[in-house]
Amino acid sequence: MPQTSIVFSSILGPSCSGQGQPGMGERGSGAGSSGDLVFQEGRLISGSLEALMEHLVPTVDYYPDRTYIFTFLLSSRVFIPPHDLLARVGQICLERRQQLETGSEKAKLKSFSAKIVQLLKEWTEAFPYDFQDEKAMAELKVITHRVTQCDEENGTVKKAIAQMTQSLLLSLAARNQLQELREKLRSPAMDKGSVLKAKPPATQKDILGMCCDPLVLAQQLTHIELERVSSIHPEDLMQIVSHMDSRDKHRCRGDLTKTYSLEAYDNWFNCLSMLVATEVCRVVKKKHRTRMLEFFIDVARECFNIGNFNSMMAIISGMNLSPVARLKKTWSKVKTAKFDVLEHHMDPSSNFCNYRTALQGATQRSQMANSSREKIVIPVFNLFVKDIYFLHKIHTNHLPSGHVNFKKFWEISRQIHEFMTWTQVECPFEKDKKIQNYLLTAPIYSEEALFIASFESEGPENHMEKDSWKTLRTTLLNRA
Repeated sequence: MPQTSIVFSSILGPSCSGQGQPGMGERGSGAGSSGDLVFQEGRLISGSLEALMEHLVPTVDYYPDRTYIFTFLLSSRVFIPPHDLLARVGQICLERRQQLETGSEKAKLKSFSAKIVQLLKEWTEAFPYDFQDEKAMAELKVITHRVTQCDEENGTVKKAIAQMTQSLLLSLAARNQLQELREKLRSPAMDKGSVLKAKPPATQKDILGMCCDPLVLAQQLTHIELERVSSIHPEDLMQIVSHMDSRDKHRCRGDLTKTYSLEAYDNWFNCLSMLVATEVCRVVKKKHRTRMLEFFIDVARECFNIGNFNSMMAIISGMNLSPVARLKKTWSKVKTAKFDVLEHHMDPSSNFCNYRTALQGATQRSQMANSSREKIVIPVFNLFVKDIYFLHKIHTNHLPSGHVNFKKFWEISRQIHEFMTWTQVECPFEKDKKIQNYLLTAPIYSEEALFIASFESEGPENHMEKDSWKTLRTTLLNRA
């Protein structure tokens, strides 16, 4: 199993896809240039960007469906920056407000203002990071100022705006604090030289010294997964699409720093894989290495039962790394029946069909869950990202008519919305700080160091391995 850094370094090479029918719809009535919107069986499937923007803005008699609001706000950033969209929304609001003022209908004007505030409230709650931009915050102030001009009697609109603004500022402050904390954290240090010295003493702690219960370790891994994945937001995932479009056009349209949370989560997968390999390769005695492998097999199985497919895949990937896979004498003592079952679930053939079947089962269990434990679904993040990317690449953004291919964005939005639902599950397991601290801070070997540890445990078996062994040892000695 390849490490996921390969995916991000190449901006997600198309190797798998998540096919499915669009799961969200939009009613067939709306405001503005309805002639520029195309519906199919009551579902909005395409339209000009201008018509789609007008469809977002309420009127006295119309308010957009919430699924449309989420989908359009999410997908529009592929075509227009959020602050520019907000400016256009403000213009449309002003035009519709002026029409109502001409008619001197105060009641309708107040109703319209309340709906505009509701739209802004949904926007700020779903995508608060859009308002980190000073331009967007300035546009928000302009719109809310216009809206409050008709609210002089009891101030209900002003109160709603004040509450919305306060919630937005709190949300932005919380996100900024979280990001500052994330940036302070460092990936576990790559221990490149320790294997050149004596083997670790028997008293030195390994993962089994911290936790010998596979279920408990799987639960702690799930804690870490849910904590880290909760920092990913819908716009971060849409950045995958925006980044590719900007790269294809040789210009940058989005703030690429927003991919930080994606890369951090991806790095966690790689660190866990390398930690598994390190824990196996650093063990001196074959008997203990065998026990370590069987322990991680049991941990991966417990992760599967929980619904934590990302940790499961990372563990399997770690055991499939060449330095571990080549330990034939050790593997000959391992009861591999359980491992074979795990590899069957993660078989890449037919676009990971077995894994997708298991994921679908976990999703159905989550939807019908009576307890928090049954709600947990943590997909293989690498594959989820590839699905979004591939869905984007195989369907065009625009149709031959020039319309935005909104059917495509319904499906991307559906998958992202489902993923976000999974990230909001609260972990039901008791947190063990000592175990988590070990998982997050234990030194891990570099790939070179892993090979040397592997060769020291079980010597090279052929000329190619002997040459590699000699070259690696010389290289690391020179560095030291």
